Amino acid sequence: MSLQELLKQDFSSEFQFQASRSGGAGGQNVNKVSTKVELRFNVLNSVILEDSQKELLQKKCKNQINSEGELIIVSQEERTQLRNKNTVIRKFKELLIKALTIPKKRIKVTPTAGMIAERLKNKKKDSEKKANRGKVGY
Repeated sequence: MSLQELLKQDFSSEFQFQASRSGGAGGQNVNKVSTKVELRFNVLNSVILEDSQKELLQKKCKNQINSEGELIIVSQEERTQLRNKNTVIRKFKELLIKALTIPKKRIKVTPTAGMIAERLKNKKKDSEKKANRGKVGY
């Protein structure tokens, strides 16, 4: 399954959300309302992901996956639980994109004769400029 098809899938059945009180400054709202949202996604037991995608996700996100194989993403930036929930889902999708995209291999290019000549000409010009910075003889 391609990455675009994967992102169109509905992961909500495999998400577990947990709300708690946010830390830090914020006045009475922080002390009363549980706005911090924690998303837990079990990578190992996922039905949507293929085995190769599970391995890639485990390898690239090993610091965010606990011993039970759960990927944990937290958001407490917003003032409401709903906004934090949406933020967590957006972060999850961004993390999937980042983890599952395979970068293109770099093709080594040999410099042409013109490129080499231009580089040497610029080096010579720079060295002359620096040589002329010395003290002027009286």
